[in-house]
Amino acid sequence: MKVLIVGSGGREHAIATAVAKSRGVDKIYCAPGNAGIGQIAECVPIGAMEFDKLVAFAVKESVDLTIVGMDDPLVGGLVDEMKAAGLRVFGPRKNAAILEGSKAFSKDLMKKYHIPTAAYENFDDPGKALAYLETAKMPVVLKADGLALGKGVLICNTLEEAQEGVRTIMEDKKFGEAGNRMVIEEFMTGREVSVLSFVDGRTIRIMSSAQDHKRAQDGDQGLNTGGMGTFSPSPFYTEEVDAFCRQHIYQATVDAMAAEGRPFKGVIFFGLMLTQDGPRVLEYNARFGDPEAQVVLPRMKNDMIEVVEACIDGTLDQIDLQFEENAAVCVVLASQGYPVSYEKGFAIAGLERFEDAPGYYCFHAGTKQTPEGIVTNGGRVLGITAKGTDLKEARANAYRATEWVSFDNKYMRSDIGKAIDEA
Repeated sequence: MKVLIVGSGGREHAIATAVAKSRGVDKIYCAPGNAGIGQIAECVPIGAMEFDKLVAFAVKESVDLTIVGMDDPLVGGLVDEMKAAGLRVFGPRKNAAILEGSKAFSKDLMKKYHIPTAAYENFDDPGKALAYLETAKMPVVLKADGLALGKGVLICNTLEEAQEGVRTIMEDKKFGEAGNRMVIEEFMTGREVSVLSFVDGRTIRIMSSAQDHKRAQDGDQGLNTGGMGTFSPSPFYTEEVDAFCRQHIYQATVDAMAAEGRPFKGVIFFGLMLTQDGPRVLEYNARFGDPEAQVVLPRMKNDMIEVVEACIDGTLDQIDLQFEENAAVCVVLASQGYPVSYEKGFAIAGLERFEDAPGYYCFHAGTKQTPEGIVTNGGRVLGITAKGTDLKEARANAYRATEWVSFDNKYMRSDIGKAIDEA
């Protein structure tokens, strides 16, 4: 079997690593890929939004299965175009990927189908948004409606901050077209948990829980990023929480999308807040989380391709999804200055240490292969992941492994998984 993976980050490297273990896979392509993915797949110089080129390549090379890792091509309709060309592809169609592509849509969906979430209002007029804030209880959360690389969310503690936030999103267009519409919602407090799931349009299978760290600096300070590290499973995702979510959130979301004529096939990421009043949905994503995939997929026992094909064929109810009884922690090695500004092109040393280290993974996010070797090529450079018998051991192993790798301007948080000690 020939498999094409669309994307270039740590998530796609984790997907490629899982696919490479599948018994039926002979060849893996990745478009555009990165230096790490290039060690297990053939990287193709086609961008994730170059739909015509991707379709043409898949047809020319007789690709048997395409896995779309990134949000932009999913929301943009790559799956539809590939299906129209007779290609087999994993991921939601455009009309289902709107679950992530529009926060206003997803909030309205939850409201209509009584799926627990924060109270909110949608706005496409900055003047009306500012007027609403005059009577809103602080703090509030402002969310750009569209895709914003995980950064289009502002938590505002005062009216003045919220007013400035509206101007930033809707008038200054800091997040581009994503800010044409905006959601203002109540600020919820509690533990955040990420739960990934496989979906075949009707059936949902829940993966192991995880917890991301979005802020750039220790102590959850600094700007929002694409994610600075994560751990799995979350000790705060208890059996009681799981039971509640299965009854009121997971299947309810799948059923709601089907009822709306938007059957979802692919991966739904549930971003949850565990509040005093019970779990609430913070957000949906229409694909594997990044870096969540880097701690969840290494623990999955199933053959990745078998699960993916069951989602496509509508036979997910026949899959017994299983995960190892252990834990994993991922620490992101970033470029100093991320997510604002940073330099690229620094040589990376020590990558070979991971070649003969079972239970340790070095997922490439922002790297590039040059004649002189592998160099940094992004804000998030590497995801250093390690397993352990429990979360504390996995955390110790992951931080030990971060010392194996070096490059100029290397930066990481020192407290990924520190919440484990409070569990």
